[in-house]
Amino acid sequence: MKFDKCPCGSGIDFEACCGGIVAGRREALTAEALMRSRYTAYILKKVDYLVETTHPDERSDDLAGSIRKWMRQVEWLKLHVVATEGGSDLDEFGQVEFIAEYIANSGPGRHHECSVFEKVDGKWCYVGEECE
Repeated sequence: MKFDKCPCGSGIDFEACCGGIVAGRREALTAEALMRSRYTAYILKKVDYLVETTHPDERSDDLAGSIRKWMRQVEWLKLHVVATEGGSDLDEFGQVEFIAEYIANSGPGRHHECSVFEKVDGKWCYVGEECE
């Protein structure tokens, strides 16, 4: 796949936004940047990146298989960032609330999530979902 603008919806050039992060040429500096890069990785089917950016304590033995299964079931269409809390380059923790539109075999849908992130050895990692 080739993109001019990043599929995360930032409006920024793909390479300057998530492309370089997913390819490992630079780190996500904020929790939101990591969340956007993970969304993009789902579109690009970059399972290894998604596993590597999951918090080590949350990496189950079947994580890669679960990700692959979800990738086969869903085509991601659009990302909306609703809110962020913390997650700057100076923080150790952050939350990003987002809505991702998709099409599945059962039809269109929206995935609403409040993602939690934590820095591990100076790098942002996805911890899990926390919704109130």
